[in-house]
Parts: sequence; C-alpha cells; structure tokens
Amino acid sequence: MSNEVKVIFANDPFVSENAAVKKFVANQKAEHSSVLIEGTHYIVVKECKEKEMTLEKVRATAGNIARDVSAQKVETAIIEDGVISNAYAKLDKGLVLTAFAEGWELGSYQFVTYKSDVKAFQTQLTVVGDEAKPFIEAGKIRAAATAFSRDLMNEVSNVLNPETFPEVLKKNFEGTDVEVNVLDKENLEQMEMNGVLTVARGSVYKPSFVELVYRGDESKPLVALVGKGVTFDTGGISLKSGKDLSDMRMDMGGAAAVSGALMLLAKSKAKVNVVALIPIVENMPDNTSVLPGEVIKYKNGLTVQVGNTDAEGRLILADALIRAGEWKAEYIVDIATLTGAIVNALGTELAGVFGDYEFSAEMKKIGDQNGDFIWPMPLVEAYDKSLDSDYADMNNISSLSGAGSITAGLFLRRFVPKESKWLHVDMAGMMSKNSATGYYAKSATGYGVRLLADFTTHISN
Repeated sequence: MSNEVKVIFANDPFVSENAAVKKFVANQKAEHSSVLIEGTHYIVVKECKEKEMTLEKVRATAGNIARDVSAQKVETAIIEDGVISNAYAKLDKGLVLTAFAEGWELGSYQFVTYKSDVKAFQTQLTVVGDEAKPFIEAGKIRAAATAFSRDLMNEVSNVLNPETFPEVLKKNFEGTDVEVNVLDKENLEQMEMNGVLTVARGSVYKPSFVELVYRGDESKPLVALVGKGVTFDTGGISLKSGKDLSDMRMDMGGAAAVSGALMLLAKSKAKVNVVALIPIVENMPDNTSVLPGEVIKYKNGLTVQVGNTDAEGRLILADALIRAGEWKAEYIVDIATLTGAIVNALGTELAGVFGDYEFSAEMKKIGDQNGDFIWPMPLVEAYDKSLDSDYADMNNISSLSGAGSITAGLFLRRFVPKESKWLHVDMAGMMSKNSATGYYAKSATGYGVRLLADFTTHISN
C-alpha cells in the first residue's frame, strides 16, 4: 500500500460515479477494504445500516481502519468531513467527527515499551474541512487522555509502584492547570489513613496518597473522583491462585481512570470543580503483612475486621471516602477493579454502578453515548447484615456465598459522608481486552476516563 490513502464510504457519490469502485463495493464483504483505482489507494467502508448507526459504531469503525492501515505503515489517511457525516447522517455531525477522531487515535494504540524489535506507528489522520477542526481536536484530546490511562495500566509493577506512581503523575500533569499533591507514609500516619497503611505493610514500597485538584470553575459544586490504586495485587496472605497473575498490575485501573479523567477535563478547559483522590499501595505477602482476623480502626471511628486480605481495595477506598468528606465534596464517585463478582454478573462489556438511583441512570445514559458502558446495580439492604463481625463493627468480606459486588458496595457505603451524593463503579470486567477489536487494543482499556469526565461535566452544568 502507498504512503497515502483516501477513506470513502460506500454511500459516497464518488462510488456511484466510478464504475470500478461501484463494482468493487458490490462484492465487498469486509467492514472496510482497500482498492487501487487509477493510481490512488482507497479504503472503502461498507455502508452503515441506520439501525446500527451509533457513535460507538463510528468509533469502532475508525479504530478498525486505523489499526489496519497503521499495521501497513501507511503515513497518512485523508477523509473529507462531509464524507464522515454523510455516512452517519442521522447523528449529530460534530459528535460524529469527534467520535471518528477518538476511535482513530485509540484504534492504533500500542504499548511496546518492552519490545526490542517493535516501534509504535500510527497513521496520521487528515480530515479535510475547516469546520471539522475543533471537533477533531476534541476527539484527539479524549483519545490522548484515555491512552494515558492505558499506559498507566499497562506499565509493569516494578516500574509503576506506590513510590513512583506519584512522580509519574507529577510529570504528566506539568504545564496543566492540575495541582498534584502527594501525601507520603508520614503524612498518612498523621492523617490516620489506617486502611492504606495496613494493606501496604507487606510491600517493600511505602504507600502514598495523591490528590489531583482542578479548579476550572470554583463556583461549581465540588466533585471527588476516588480511584483504587493497587499497583499489584497478590491477594496478600490470602494469596491468589492462577497460572498467570500478571494482569494484577492493572488493579490500579480505578486510579488510572481518575487520572485520565482529570487530564481530559484540564485539557478541555472544562468548567468544573474536581479533586481526584488516589490511595496507592502494593498488596504483598510478607512477615509484616496484615493477617486475616486483624482489626483496623478508621479515622471516623469505625472498626473493620480483615476477613480476607484479598478484599484490600475496599480497605483503602474507605480512607479515600473519608478524605472526600474532609474536602466537603458534594458529589463522590469511586471507581475500582473491585470484585470478580461483577464479572459474573455483567461480563466483560460493561461495568456496574451502585448508589444514588437517579445519578446511576444519568451515568448510564452518558456511558451509552461515550462508549464506557455501565449498568445500574442494586444495594440490597437485606445483605448489609452479612458484613457483621463478632470482633469489630464490620468485616471486610460478606458471610454470603454470592452477591459479592453488592456487599462490597454496601461496605463502601458505610464510609460515605452523609452530606454527599455517591456512586460506586465496579470496573473489574472492563479492565482489559483479550483481543484487538474496534478502538480497543489487546491490553488495558482505559475504561472510566470518558465516563468520569463526562459525568463530572454533566452534574456541573
């Protein structure tokens, strides 16, 4: 293939006017195919049926094309803005252009840091049309923030750990309007963040807690985005089993999501008032590790018996939720790769959201639009007593054999400030993809970046 291709859709007038292309399209079976016509390489995209016409379809199509042409080392792909918008005529033109650029950038995403013989390559997308420029730029900003989250999740745990993670965030937020505050172990001891300190005991790395502050408009209600930052989760003394636990480096997916969301909001100059709260630990077995049966006393006076050290995420999120109350956040959204139970319930195509019913429904609508799909889940009051402990106010695991994601949510709810509206997102099923498809690579997804940023913007309007 040449260094330049033109992208057209099967319903483009050029197709009907050119006999060779028209004949090619008539026999086309793949979503997109390349054809050489009079010395010019074209990527021809099959016509999208009206019932399949969604922004997610736009993103997926762009991602598939980008991955294909990037693999063939094509330098530039050219498409006219009218060609894109006409192909998805029932959708808003600006949103279509943004979605196409977003899908394109993410579709060719690669994490090849440790491959000695591979260099990342991406075909440059050129959209012709002056009106398209702000929409294309918006799509690129959204993609870059999501790619940032993917990079954090894909990074190996000896490079990204509780001591280096804060430095990575400092470096990446340089030159932005985001203030990065890092609390070290000594600060955590002074602030009585005993959940974070307890979970981190077995690791060679000291725990940390990062606060990312973006004041795009301080007159807006404060939104706290809380992200679980377990840079590697062995399960601690309650050791995980499995042939390959390497994906447990992605147990900081919640932290990556809130970091990417802050990047997106700052780069977009969003008129919001937001703080991201990120507790960061490594959960390791050692002679200093927390043992099942130990009791943690939290700053708010609640005590928790550790029934299972592999239910560590909720122990550190509890500290962050208390901290959100100290910030006097009006809205709190926590996000975490929290339970395998949510995967059993919803699979690997969407996350679960718990908490305020009204806001859960609004978040679902936002996810339906931006591609971070989510489904409202119940907090069943009858299950709350399953967290009872004989030795403390509660246990960190339920006595039930099922409903694991619900009881995890019920646990977290006990630490939510009464004055705040709260949602909990369990993204365990959306952590990574097993194959490259649409605008997803076979790696970390960057899930939650767009969901949190768009939701924050929504509730701030």
